[in-house]
Amino acid sequence: MSHPSIRRERRTNRRTLRAELRRRTAAHRLASSCHRRPRSLATVAIAAGVDKATASGCANGLRTVAKRLGVTPAQTARTRRTVHGGRARRTNGVSRYTLGQVRILIRAYRPRKPEYVAAVARIATLAGGAR
Repeated sequence: MSHPSIRRERRTNRRTLRAELRRRTAAHRLASSCHRRPRSLATVAIAAGVDKATASGCANGLRTVAKRLGVTPAQTARTRRTVHGGRARRTNGVSRYTLGQVRILIRAYRPRKPEYVAAVARIATLAGGAR
């Protein structure tokens, strides 16, 4: 019979491993859903591994590029979700773009902030387009 402290350590280790597995599974599920259907620009950035604050700012820049190039979203919807998480009281209009459209936008987007440059590089790897 093993010592109680060894059992406790193993239980703690398994708990952290399960948490990491849940995190990786959720990230993979989100990234694969971006490949299947149109998603918002912020969602694509988050799926690429960009943190939420940077994803929000980078998505605003990509939206401006889309307006400049005349790229219309593949789908528009009304949602209660916000980029900050949780449920909002009012509905927001959201534009959803396919990965092909995102590729076009990131080729034309020239960010100046270093974190946005890194974010666009990560989005480019998710979208499959060369930066």
